[in-house]
Amino acid sequence: MHSQLYRLVYFSKNRIVGGPAAITVEIDSILRSSQRNNTRMDITGALIFNTGIFAQVLEGPRDSVEATFEKIQQDVRHSDVQVLAFDATDQRAFARWSMGYFGRSRESQDLFGHIAAATGFTTAGLEGARIFEIIRDIAFEEEGRAA
Repeated sequence: MHSQLYRLVYFSKNRIVGGPAAITVEIDSILRSSQRNNTRMDITGALIFNTGIFAQVLEGPRDSVEATFEKIQQDVRHSDVQVLAFDATDQRAFARWSMGYFGRSRESQDLFGHIAAATGFTTAGLEGARIFEIIRDIAFEEEGRAA
């Protein structure tokens, strides 16, 4: 039986201590564990990290999405975790990504940078649908580069 898919979009503030090298190590750790755990839990999605903010989309069965998000909320590397959208969906937008990551390339930084500019560098104006569109668009561009 096919279980209902859900999509959760959230953002949080970065609480990783240290400079760029320490942040890179922690992000790599997050990605490795996410990719391993998400495959097992039937979760797909993508993460953007830039300007001190994480923005992420998680897709999968409701129980799996909720369990994964609970771990994120308890992770000391995140603070001020806020759900922007949590809705049922007909299909995955990130079906090929156990956890895509965008934030290393200059293009991704520029694409994410306009979120901060559009919201006055605060998280108050962030909307789930817009964050989802941005992450999805970046994922499609990355897939195009890999092809």
